[in-house]
Amino acid sequence: MGRPRLIILIRHAQSEGNKNREIHQTIPDHRVKLTSDGWNQAREAGRRLRAMLRPDDTLQFYTSPYRRTRETTEGILETLTSDEPNPSPFKRSSVTVYEEPRLREQDFGNFQPCSAEMERMWQERADYGHFFYRIPNGESAADAYDRVSGFNESLWRQFGEDDFPSVCVLVTHGLMSRVFLMKWYHFSVEYFEDLRNVNHCEFLIMKKQVDSGKYDLVNKLRTWSDLRRERAALKAKEEDKELADTGKEKEPKKPERQDSTPMPPRKWGGCPQGCNHGKNFKIRRDLAELRQHDENSANGFTHPGANGHGNGNGNGTIASRRTPAKKIQGPSVSDDSDDPRGTEPPHIDVTRAQDEVISSPDGTPSYITIDDRLRNALKTPQKSSFLHTGRDFGGTYSGHASEEEVSENDAREKLAAKAALVKNGNGVTNGREPSRTRHSHANKLGDVSNSDQGSDGDNEAEDLDKAEREDRSVRGSVY
Repeated sequence: MGRPRLIILIRHAQSEGNKNREIHQTIPDHRVKLTSDGWNQAREAGRRLRAMLRPDDTLQFYTSPYRRTRETTEGILETLTSDEPNPSPFKRSSVTVYEEPRLREQDFGNFQPCSAEMERMWQERADYGHFFYRIPNGESAADAYDRVSGFNESLWRQFGEDDFPSVCVLVTHGLMSRVFLMKWYHFSVEYFEDLRNVNHCEFLIMKKQVDSGKYDLVNKLRTWSDLRRERAALKAKEEDKELADTGKEKEPKKPERQDSTPMPPRKWGGCPQGCNHGKNFKIRRDLAELRQHDENSANGFTHPGANGHGNGNGNGTIASRRTPAKKIQGPSVSDDSDDPRGTEPPHIDVTRAQDEVISSPDGTPSYITIDDRLRNALKTPQKSSFLHTGRDFGGTYSGHASEEEVSENDAREKLAAKAALVKNGNGVTNGREPSRTRHSHANKLGDVSNSDQGSDGDNEAEDLDKAEREDRSVRGSVY
């Protein structure tokens, strides 16, 4: 089906909160139920909806999760699907109903305060503006607009489905109905605040155009400005009738005299009951004086200097007491002292660094003299001659089992050198030269190896084989 041919917004029926506002002091807003008159309004709305639909229409309902809106939906469906007085073409099983939390009422806080405080809050909202005024611990109409915008986007995505019903019904609240239309038709904030509330179970019908696919609002929305004009016209008509009955002529309207002392507007911000915040707070005297100096300097007043003459530069101000930043004039004239491009780089004597001073490993000139380096070298602990660095330079046995990165020629030369030592009778101990055996350490298991592992031989091939077997032993193997 695609887009529905009708979008119908319905405000909930009369609730107990509409009849008695003080009920919100003890019952949460989302639990307020319908009155008996409200149930009758919901059932009557179902009959009116049934009369305007086609027999082949399909329906999908979206309802606010508040109790009064869910009960209104049930009352509408009761008469919409009833077979009295005639069989209904709409069956309850064929109507889809979704609860949509984004259609809930504007949040007016938790439990509401007393009636006097609520009346004060309504007056404050009227002075501030209905759209942007945020209820204490609640929402503003602008907040409700944000979540309705998200719901509209979700609704448009569902309109893209081929099996979307032909009629979409939204059972919501008065303010949310106006916010929905504001988002859909791009109402201004001023026009939204001029709109009057929707009546209980009133239908706001949006009908799709066949050619363009856009939705026209069938209803004419009521505004406060229209109401004022209607009352003014009605009052003028009554005056004319009274003059016609008495036979008197209508006197020319005198201009209204304006009071010379206009009434000041109500003050909601600040401290309307009198301010006592400074009772336990005292401004520091020095800061107060500096602030007064700044105000006088901004107004063009002069301050007497130390010599008694006027000083128009404001030397007593806070800004003048700040330490001025040092400006370094670069190769190009610039007023921006913070620009590092306008500063000269530090001077480095490269010749002195090359002739007299040893440079750092990365080539950066260093001014540490040779005597300082030698003096520091004497203090540096030397590497112990008994520490045999492993293949990864981590200690005696560090990396002993890893494969040494040597070429094939180097490996053959190493084997030949070991074979020569064996042939000459010098032998090797633990794979080390005899000169180091007197300083031998225990291995990683805590055992001291035998001091002599070599043997004499006359055959050079046997010596090579023996040396190769030793190199392939546990000490030289790779795990």
